[in-house]
Order: sequence, then C-alpha cells, then structure tokens
Amino acid sequence: MDFARRLAQRARRGEPVRVAVVGLGKFATMFASRIPHTPGLELTAVVDLDGARAARHLAAAGWSEAMRAQLVFEHQLERALDRALVDVVVEATGDPLAATRHALTCFARELPVVLVTVEADALCGPALALEAQRAGVVCSMAWGDQPALIWELVDWTRSCGFRVVAAGKGTKYLPVYHASTPETVWDYYGLSPQRARAGGMNPRMFNSFLDGTKSAIEMAAVANATGLAVPRDGLLFPPAGTHRLPAVLRPATEGGVLEREGMVEVVSSLERDGREIEDHLRWGVYVVFTAEDTYARACFEEYGLVTDASGRFAALWRPFHLIGLELTPSIASVVLDGRATGSALSWRGDVVACAKRDLAAGEELDGEGGATVWGRLVPAARSRAEGLLPIGLAHGVRLARPVAAGELVRIEDLEELPESEALRLRRTMVPAEDAAAG
Repeated sequence: MDFARRLAQRARRGEPVRVAVVGLGKFATMFASRIPHTPGLELTAVVDLDGARAARHLAAAGWSEAMRAQLVFEHQLERALDRALVDVVVEATGDPLAATRHALTCFARELPVVLVTVEADALCGPALALEAQRAGVVCSMAWGDQPALIWELVDWTRSCGFRVVAAGKGTKYLPVYHASTPETVWDYYGLSPQRARAGGMNPRMFNSFLDGTKSAIEMAAVANATGLAVPRDGLLFPPAGTHRLPAVLRPATEGGVLEREGMVEVVSSLERDGREIEDHLRWGVYVVFTAEDTYARACFEEYGLVTDASGRFAALWRPFHLIGLELTPSIASVVLDGRATGSALSWRGDVVACAKRDLAAGEELDGEGGATVWGRLVPAARSRAEGLLPIGLAHGVRLARPVAAGELVRIEDLEELPESEALRLRRTMVPAEDAAAG
C-alpha cells in the first residue's frame, strides 16, 4: 500500500490526486475535512443539487471561503467534468438510480468511481463492475464504510489459508424495528423530532439504519464482492457480543445459527428483551473463521484469539468504522494502483421490498427508509425466480393489488415499473447459481 508516502511524492511533484465528489452529505463532508491535511490529495469539483448547502458543509469541515472559491460547483456531473480536472469520482448521493447514471457517465469518460452509494451496488453492482471493466477502469467500494472493511477482513482470512465461516457487521436491532417509519424512528433513538431536526438528521436515512434495510443492502454488497452466501429468508440479527461471535456465527449443525458455513450475517447489540450487550459490536465489523489443521487451532489458543468452546472457530473484529474520515485508502488504491477496495464479482444477494403493514391496491411505495416497505436480504436466485421487487426500485411506484404485512412485494404487484439505467443493467445480471449451472 504505502499510500501516505506515495501521495506525498505526488504532492512534491505537483501532481496531486484530483477528486470530484457527487453529493456532499455527511459521508463526503467527513472526507472533505481530511483533504487539507492529506498531502497529495486535492478536491477539484463538488456536484450537489443544493450548492448553498454544500458550501455550508465545506465551511463546517474547515474549508475557508478562499479554499471554497477554488472549487468547481455544479448541479450536474457532466458539466463539472467538463470544467474540472478529475482523476477519480466519489459518488455519495445515496440515490441508487442517480448513482447508477453517474457511474455510467464516469465510465464513458474512462474515470474510476468510488461508490459510496452502496444502494446502487446492491441494486446492480455486478453489472456496474462489468461496465467499469469494459471501460478499463474500476468501480470500488468505499473504504471507511462497513462493506469495504468487511471485504478486507474476508480477504485477509482467505489469504492466510483460513476458511471464512461468517462475515458481517453489528447494529442495533429488535424485531419491532422492521415496522418503524420516519414518524416513529426518533422514539427508538431516544430523540425528539425537534432535537433530530436541529442536528440535521435525516429521518428516512436513520429509519433505513433502524428497520434493517441498510444492513441488508450492505450485506448484499459484501456477498456479491466476496462470494459469501446469504440467508434464504433474510438476516437473523442474532444477539452477540464480540466474545460470543465464534459460538453464535457457526453452522446450525455445530450449534450456531447459520444455515451453513460461509455466509454474511449481522449481529445485534441488543438482547431480544432490549438489554444492551456489554461487549456489543454496534459500530464494527467482524469475520469468523476456522482452520483445517490442528496446528493452527493450537496457535489460536496460544495467541489469545477468541474462539468457541471447541477451539475450532475463531473471530477477529474491528470495533468502529469512520466512514468518510477514512476514505482516502480507496482513493489512493483506485488511482495509484488501479485496484478496487472491494467490488462486485457475482450476483449472490438481493434486497427486496417487504410490506411493513397491510398495503392496499393503489398505494404508492416510498422505498428505502419509508413507511410502506423495508428491505429484506434474499438470495439473488430466489429474487429472480419469484420476480421480487428490489428495494432500490420501490420508490414512487403504485401497487396494482394489495400486499399483506410481512409479504415480499413482487414486480407483478405493481401497476408499472418505470424504465431506468439501473433496471436495464439488472436485466443483464444472472444469479451466481444460474451462471455456475450454465
């Protein structure tokens, strides 16, 4: 890697890595705060529908008025790329349809993309990766976000000759959260709506974190990038602290909760009665692994790894992720080495819309973080076979027939599914199981 030294060398040569950011929300603002302190990194363009808000965010991140005056501000990516010198684009809008369009625009100009919008990765990531490959560039996960950090743990495990049993992240979860809406979400966080508004908190975004959708989206991206399997009926969110990871996240045949070895899963920081687990992993990521040889297992014990009672299953974890504050490794890897910090390799997981309540014919779905549906992770083969509606396409579409609470929404349940670049790309995707059979 050696990124800091190599970036500093570029700075001394007057050849900094030039970055354009699309969508200056929380993630990108955190990233922007590090740029003045990172020799060899330069922000040249900001694309945002609300330029005044973007300028305020930069000011909050430590950018003076003189520094901001050096930037290209645009509402459209194409115009920004026409005006600014750019080596890599950070797509951070959070909108899967917009992110897909933006990525394709970059590939057409032979520009690599760091795809912070994991929603697009979950919706059509394998097809986007193929489009990037055809253009001779990369489409990378964003370091600092949990999927890229999980990808690194999986890669470390396999490169050391161990078998991955499970990999994933922690979150705050109770089954009742699946029914949460933007109107009820703050009660679960112990906040008043007034305090949340004062803090600039987006209720739809926080609702996606809470109701399980964001976890499903991130685990779909991880499965597609690593080849790990996903549960047939959705994530289980078992309660587990760090010292219980190897015991809980092992196959059911071994006393754990997994359908089989080699799966993604998310652990809850809460017991089902709402008590917080003392050594929870709410903000972190983990990998559970095993070794085939008794020598390595003996080393697990000698070097203090946390294992299950048998000593066969061990765990490593990272307790925190810092999202935009630690994005630079992705930028450097993409530009300096032409290497993604995680990218979709195959289509294994899909996130589909599940009704939060009884929905009537004629109702309009409001997508991720809304009041009508939440996103459940299922195998891609099941999604394709049953014609399930991906959560990324479940916004602003109307139902032609009623859907009961807890049921998965099918595309045939809709009056119409509008065309989009993302939908076009999805039609080209083949589930990994079907590809292998073919």
